[in-house]
Amino acid sequence: MELFEKDELEKAASTGRPLADRMRPKRLEEFVGQERLIGPGKLLERVVKEKELPSLILWGPPGSGKTTLARIIAGAVGAEFVEYSAVLSGVKEIREAAKAARDARRAGKKTVLFIDEIHRFNKTQQDAFLHGVEDGTITLIGDTTENPSFEVNAPLLSRCKVIVLEPLSAVSLKAIMGRAAKDVENGLGAQGAVFDEGVMDFLAEVSAGDARGALNCLETACLITHPDKDGTRRITMERAEEAAQKKAILYDKAGEEHYNVISVFIKSMRASDPHAAIYWLARMVEAGEDPLFIARRMVIFASEDVGNADPAAIGVAVAVKDAVHFVGMPEGWIPLAQGATYLAAAPKSNASYAAYLEALEDVKKYGAQAVPLHARNAPTRLMKELGYGKGYEYPHSFKDARVDQQCLPDKLKDRRYYKPTDRGREKEIAERMAKQDAEAGEAEKK
Repeated sequence: MELFEKDELEKAASTGRPLADRMRPKRLEEFVGQERLIGPGKLLERVVKEKELPSLILWGPPGSGKTTLARIIAGAVGAEFVEYSAVLSGVKEIREAAKAARDARRAGKKTVLFIDEIHRFNKTQQDAFLHGVEDGTITLIGDTTENPSFEVNAPLLSRCKVIVLEPLSAVSLKAIMGRAAKDVENGLGAQGAVFDEGVMDFLAEVSAGDARGALNCLETACLITHPDKDGTRRITMERAEEAAQKKAILYDKAGEEHYNVISVFIKSMRASDPHAAIYWLARMVEAGEDPLFIARRMVIFASEDVGNADPAAIGVAVAVKDAVHFVGMPEGWIPLAQGATYLAAAPKSNASYAAYLEALEDVKKYGAQAVPLHARNAPTRLMKELGYGKGYEYPHSFKDARVDQQCLPDKLKDRRYYKPTDRGREKEIAERMAKQDAEAGEAEKK
């Protein structure tokens, strides 16, 4: 049985346009996702309403709607949309476009010059825009997947407003695919496509926030599915996997499996098993779990389960979180993997975690105990007269910056909440605390 039906291949070839392009929204009201930019009263909605368009740099991942938004807002403000690719164009084309825009302006027409992948232009090429943007001859909209702070030169960046687009959510991707599946004129509605349960969820997850990728998978899944006798194309999970070239993994981000997998990931690190930890990490990443959710759990783990046995662990975990946020996906798995293996292999102690819980019990049991007078702040004369701060000994004025003075409330003065283990760096802490306690005991005998 052939992969593509002949008639479908001919139909696809005759249109000459992929589904993602055919389904491109024409108006802001049709655009799905990026609600913080296009919702009522938001920036781009106001731009369209007031028809005053500044030069923009649209920064976001592939398939987040940068080109579509540029076209929509250019049309909404009544400007001619002139598109160039930074891969194929040079300074000559830019100057010609600026001249054409200048002529159009004399005729009372606005021009939006759209540069796809503007980060691929070098400094000289980017400088060619400056005069036209400065005098208002052209309104520049550049799109980029790279950080404009590094890839767009400062003079041009200062003349543009940077708009940050986020990866589309799974909910938004499912809405986009659902509309394409039903659309008879431009979508797949005329092909009788019916999708099995879970297919749309799977395609939304594997597309990782990329609407173009989601629609390409949807179209491919439809093309490789043969219609039944009644003309229905039943898109199964098998066909969806074939279209996406990925396997559907049992993992429901909103249900039980989500909690099962994150639980065993944490337990693997707690058991000092980096092999299991890296496996469950791969399961979550491949299934489309939010990488920052994983990183947050690792930050918590670093304090709760590693603690002072390796004080560097919390720094590693926070650095992983920052790296994942900065790099994004798909490469974000690299710092996640480093963090998971580091935390799993680190010495373990929950002593600080346990100390807090023990102290919390006393807080609940005994209520708000009074602060010892010598440890109270005394910013006023009255407070000083009442004895606030009297007798306080400043540790740095003594040998080893150490004094034996009571800081706990009287009722709890003998409590010992923090009990360090003999693992990792905490062994040193335990020895230092034992020495201090011994010295304090000797001082009491004198």
